[in-house]
Amino acid sequence: QVQLVESGGGLVQPGGSLSISCTASGLTLRLYHMGWYRTAPGKQREMVATISTGGNIKYADSVKGRFAISRDNAKNTVYLQMNSLKPEDTAVYYCNAGVGLPGPLQYWGQGTQVTVSS
Repeated sequence: QVQLVESGGGLVQPGGSLSISCTASGLTLRLYHMGWYRTAPGKQREMVATISTGGNIKYADSVKGRFAISRDNAKNTVYLQMNSLKPEDTAVYYCNAGVGLPGPLQYWGQGTQVTVSS
């Protein structure tokens, strides 16, 4: 059974930093394009960052220069380092395995809440 478990979310002040991670079990992470997505209150889910099996990275314009995605295939884990956080970054962040695959072939984590507030 495939599981993606996110961790590291929480409350942070504007301008602060937070790192979240996603550890996979039941699949070999190095075989999957991975991604982080987020859903903010009242908004649709949006792509935050993706990293391919070969290490190619894409970011949403809203997070370029502030967020960094990385992967450690040996640990079956993908990370998202978030710096210079803004209140508009407040959302539930979801890990995805299988970016680019048809929906039924993708796997999603349960999400981790990130709240940016003073």
